[in-house]
Amino acid sequence: MLAGGVALVASITVLRFCGGLSIPPKPAPSFPTGSQSQLLTKSAGSRPVYEEYLAKDAASAGVRTPTSADMQRKFPYRVDEARHVLEVGQPAIDLAGVRLGLVRENANLVLEITNTTESDLAYSVLSEPTPNISECSAARPLSFNALVVAAGKTERRVECVFRNDMAVAITRVESMEIPPLSAYLLSLVSPTQFSMEPRIARGHRGVQAGEKCSSVVSQAVRSGLEKGQIGWRDLADFYARHRCLSYRFPLSYRAVKSDDERTVPAVESGM
Repeated sequence: MLAGGVALVASITVLRFCGGLSIPPKPAPSFPTGSQSQLLTKSAGSRPVYEEYLAKDAASAGVRTPTSADMQRKFPYRVDEARHVLEVGQPAIDLAGVRLGLVRENANLVLEITNTTESDLAYSVLSEPTPNISECSAARPLSFNALVVAAGKTERRVECVFRNDMAVAITRVESMEIPPLSAYLLSLVSPTQFSMEPRIARGHRGVQAGEKCSSVVSQAVRSGLEKGQIGWRDLADFYARHRCLSYRFPLSYRAVKSDDERTVPAVESGM
């Protein structure tokens, strides 16, 4: 035991005064270039990854997988910017691909939005109850899809509580014909991305997926909407072509107005 201790002390003395053991240098750690967000964006920005997403989402939606060429085509668009006043009992009116009618249901005023085309429609109907009373936001909402109305179907949304002197002014209607997968993709999006009026957005029920898309709107997009630099059509066009789980709206993006005007996917420049 004593001999072993002496040998250990001697070894330490030799190492201390006559040099140490030769230990290979530790390899330098390797780090990926760019932030995690940038790397994810670069990956999602590749055509093969985009096409994998198309196939995955088409399987989830139970529809045909479109090609990249399909997703680069123009979506037919309509807009009506005139002011129209609807009252309960008057005939429905046709505007920009949808038929609008106002009915009373129990204690509420309900706007019926019917798709009159043969395609699924992305749509936006801006309205103002008149008189615009505080009780409008307290009316119990119906569950409906605030972004897409299927071909030949009707979405029903609560405008306000019912009063005998109440009417609803329609101030702007926009619609865009979209293919089946685009209807699915757009239904994943939170209506807050469009800065939709809370009175309307609170009743939205889109596609129920395992993972939800963000409801946070960037300040830059919000500012662009407020200034009129970004429109409903631009946002709807983008999200009808890109899954909101993997892509964010580029500030420079504008709706495709002719076939193959731009390639997909569209990502932020510099990423």
